[in-house]
Order: sequence, then C-alpha cells, then structure tokens
Amino acid sequence: MSSTSSSRTGAEVVAKTLKGQGVDVVFGIVGIPVVEVAEAIIAEGIKFIGFRNEQSLSYAAGAYGYLTGRPGVCLVVSGPGVVHAMSGIVNSQINCWPMLLIGGSSHTYQEGLGSFQEFDQVKFCQSNTKYSIRPPSISQIPQFIDRAIKISMYGRPGPVYFDLPADFIQGSISFNLLNFPERKAFDPPKSLADLTSIKLAIELLSNAKRPLIIVGKGAAFARAEQGIKEFIEKTGIPFIPTPMGKGVMSDTHPLCMAAARSKALVEADVILLLGARLNWILHFGLPPKFDKNVKFIQVDIYPEEHFNNSQIQVSLFGHLSLVMTQLIENLPNSFKYPANSEYLQSLKRKVSQNLDLSNKKFQEDSIPMTYHRAYWEIKKRLPQKDLVFVSEGAKTMDLARTIFDMHEPRCRLDAGTFGTMGIGIGSAIAGFDLKTYNSIPINNLPSTALLPNVRYDLIADAAGGKGYFVRTPKELGDALDDALLKLLEYKCVVINVMVQPQSEKTGFAWVESTKPKL
Repeated sequence: MSSTSSSRTGAEVVAKTLKGQGVDVVFGIVGIPVVEVAEAIIAEGIKFIGFRNEQSLSYAAGAYGYLTGRPGVCLVVSGPGVVHAMSGIVNSQINCWPMLLIGGSSHTYQEGLGSFQEFDQVKFCQSNTKYSIRPPSISQIPQFIDRAIKISMYGRPGPVYFDLPADFIQGSISFNLLNFPERKAFDPPKSLADLTSIKLAIELLSNAKRPLIIVGKGAAFARAEQGIKEFIEKTGIPFIPTPMGKGVMSDTHPLCMAAARSKALVEADVILLLGARLNWILHFGLPPKFDKNVKFIQVDIYPEEHFNNSQIQVSLFGHLSLVMTQLIENLPNSFKYPANSEYLQSLKRKVSQNLDLSNKKFQEDSIPMTYHRAYWEIKKRLPQKDLVFVSEGAKTMDLARTIFDMHEPRCRLDAGTFGTMGIGIGSAIAGFDLKTYNSIPINNLPSTALLPNVRYDLIADAAGGKGYFVRTPKELGDALDDALLKLLEYKCVVINVMVQPQSEKTGFAWVESTKPKL
C-alpha cells in the first residue's frame, strides 16, 4: 500500500524515525517482507549497504556501533533472516556494543496459522538483547524505536531487537496521528564516581611499589583517550592495552609495556583497570598470571561488573572520561612514579629484549614465508594513522597484536571478547564506510582447516575489486604498495598470502593456567 500526502506507510514511519534519530547508514538484506522498508530508508537519504549474508551484516552493524558510539542498525527478513543475524547480536552483547536489529515478521492476523516464516522472534531475541519488542501499532513505531535506541546506548551498551510485522510495514496511518520523538541529545547521560572512592584509588596508587594501568576496549568506546594520556603522563605509571584497547595510547609510548605483558601482569602490586574486564582475556585476574596479593582498582560503567571475579579493592562506578577527570583533579602535586625504579627499568629491559627477538624473526627468508616475515612486509608499508586494522584468526590475531603498532583509538577490530571468527569482512566494511579510506582485513590462512593455494583473491576480482596472490616477501611488498596507492580506486582489496602451515607457535594459551613467561 502506498502512502498519500496525508498518510504514511509503516515502512515510511520506520525510515522517518530512523532519520530523525540521526541514523545515517543501515546494513541489510532485502526480501519479503522488508523490501518497502529498505526503499523507504533510501528515500529518506539514509545510506543502505546491501549484503548477501545476515551474519556478516550483523557483524558490520556491531562494529559500526563500537566505532561510532551510536547503535549500528541492520535490517533483515523474517524467520531465518533473524536467526542468521543472531551471531552479530550475541557478538555485540558480549562485547557491549550498541546495535539495533530490525526484523520483518509475518502478518499479525496470521499468527498461529503457519504463515510464511512464522517465528516468535521477539522471544527468540530476548535472552541475548537488552530489549526485544514489537510495537503494539503503527502509530507507536516512533516511540518504540526511540526507546530501543536509548536502551541500546544507556548504561552498558548492547543490542536491541525491533520486530516489524508485514501488515505494519504495508499498512498506513494518518500523518497527523504520528508523534516523532525529538532527538534531544547525541550521547546518553554520564555519571561521576563517588569522590570518597576516587581518593581511595589515588591513595592506593600513591602507595604502590609496582603500579600498572590496563587500558581496555571500554576506554576506546568511552572516548577517554585524552584523560587517560594526561593521567598516565602526569603519574608516570606504566600501562599495557588489551587487544582492542590498543591505540588509546600509542603502542610506541615510552610507558607502554605491551611487549613485556606477562612480566608486567605478574609483578604488579596495584592495577588500575580502565574499561577492562577481568575475564579470560586478562586471565580472570588470578594467579599464576597475577600476583596473589595484587590490588585492583576498577573503573566501569556497569555496577555488576565490579567484584565479578577477583576481589576489587576500589570500585569506581561512572563514565570513564569523567572519572579520569576526577582522578586527575585529585592527584597530589607530588605524585609521580619514579622513572628510575627497578620495577619500571626491568620492564623496559624486557620490552627491549622481546622486540629484539621479534626483529630477528622479521628477517627470515624461507619460502613459504613465516608469519613474522609476512607481517614485517605489511608493517613497513601500512600508514600509522587513518587506518582501520581488522584482524581475526587465532594465530593471525595473536601475532598481529604483538607486531602491529596502533597509534589511534578505535582503529583495531578483532575477534573481541566473544572470540568470534568470521567478523573480518563485516568489520572491514563498517570501518571502510566510516573512514572512507583505508580498511585492510588481514586473514588467517593456516592448513589446519583450509587447503593451501585456495584463491580467495579471485573473490575480489569477481566483485569488481582487486585480488593479489603472493608467495614471497617481494610479491607481498609489491602487492601492498599497489593496493595502498590505489585503494580508493579498487574499493575492495584481498591480499592472499601463502605462509608456512603451522610454521610458528604463538605462545598464547589464553585459557590455560600456565606459568607466566618472564
């Protein structure tokens, strides 16, 4: 049913609401019953990026939410479309990224009759979203989308689901009966930490013999990089980033001890957690990776996260950028961790030793290439800024974390807290759309599950992009030089790199309780 000058279809109401909420891109797959929704979205001037797989588009929406701080929006068909998009929903839930999934559904008057792709999608999504809802009527679509977007962003971010029946999409309503909520603010409300707790945290850090700061993915999402940089440089406390916390502070900063991660963790007596959770990525904060007497100070926006695993001595509940301001304002003028302390000097020596070992591996000339040699050829050519780096695959991701330096926040996307394989293409598309310049996915090609010489590069050629198949360091270097020079022309680039199957042990046993390597 098409609209008249005095009426709007449900599809048009959805599109106009999204536009009013500041949505500028939607990732989707069109089909029954959401074709009209996609067309209305395009008519509103919102960019629609079409996919061929719901799993990939849901990963793109999640990554977009992380990179922008606003919910990434995706549109899928009913039944199987919603089921397939659940991968991205759960990935966003575990990573705490804002995301809005809009799913078409069967006609309301056909429920229980075995209608086309009939499925209780609202119930299906409830356990893995912050909010799963079907609006009671077309007239209430704007209010419920507004509520869903706010819930996705407020508190700890996460995914939400909005169910859209076919008869709502095709039905119409008088424009005079519609009330579109005014978008009053870009960001959710922010809170400060308790001042008494701030002073306790400062006291604990001041008395620490071996303090350490861990910068997590939450710090990147909170856009707290300026406050964190000021705090670290004022206090002189060394830091390490989590994998997606890389870039909040430059990896080449003199106080970055990432190359001595194991030593830093096990020797620290007081640790300040900035947007980092004591989950598997940080070995739950437990021995033998950490000292049994270590004291934690945790800054997090989610109260229930405090005291989740290891005992937290000081809990700072609040928005990270504001809490950093509080910490800075309450620092004593005399507080400066001594640069000549044996602890800090020993960490710097370990960093130097480990970097020397890596540099030797970069020079290996065997064919097929080792991971280290392939990465060295890539690292030499990548720009240090204006790059979204997407890394997945166990060996690829773990080694890339230690080799590629990041200098800007929110510019590294990997398998994340959920350890999700297959996020590469969706994340790269989200990054490319947002940055509109360099987004290079680095893929994992071991022989564990894949045959050697599979021509993934030809996929790019078939899609109108550019593919490269490389076996030697020179071929890899030449391909990178050409790709970086002509990336905007090619749009889509795949560099298929042949490396030695199982050529190197990474040494990353994330879940095992092995002894720390000092």
